[in-house]
Amino acid sequence: MARIYTRTGDKGETTLMGGKRASKTHPRVEAMGDVDELNAAIGVAMAAQSDPKVLEVLGIVQNTLFTVGAELSVAAGAKAEMPSVTSHDVMALEGAMDAMDPGKITEFVMPRGSMAVTTLHLARAVARRAERHVFTLSKKEPVNPELLQYLNRLSSLLFTLAVWVQRGEGARQEHPRYRR
Repeated sequence: MARIYTRTGDKGETTLMGGKRASKTHPRVEAMGDVDELNAAIGVAMAAQSDPKVLEVLGIVQNTLFTVGAELSVAAGAKAEMPSVTSHDVMALEGAMDAMDPGKITEFVMPRGSMAVTTLHLARAVARRAERHVFTLSKKEPVNPELLQYLNRLSSLLFTLAVWVQRGEGARQEHPRYRR
């Protein structure tokens, strides 16, 4: 029987694509972990959804996040045949946001409400952290600019979906004190 554990990470290092070892605190590994957590958070959000449009968009996002993770797993300077995020992926997020535009928002939106709404807000917060860590990595090593754009648009998409779902439920979760 094949073992799940390898013991190769017991001393705080992991192997990147291309065979290079890296500390588990290296910005690349941090970014990979955040993207993995983001993909899991989107899976949780999907479990709470009933709107087929939202489920379709989130399913596409999960598939693209696998590409993001694969791209990040390649050590700087290493050669590996991996798919990469493209401008098409970024435009797909923009198209989804345009199609599901919830209309004018005049107050700050509170991250509360139903499970369907709150899980999207949580995924949005994880997406922002992932974006920050990938941006930190990009200051030390080359990162595909479309990958950075994708993560930036993704947090906006998750916000849009949260408001879309919330309004579809007929609830207002905007904070009355903080009008724009």
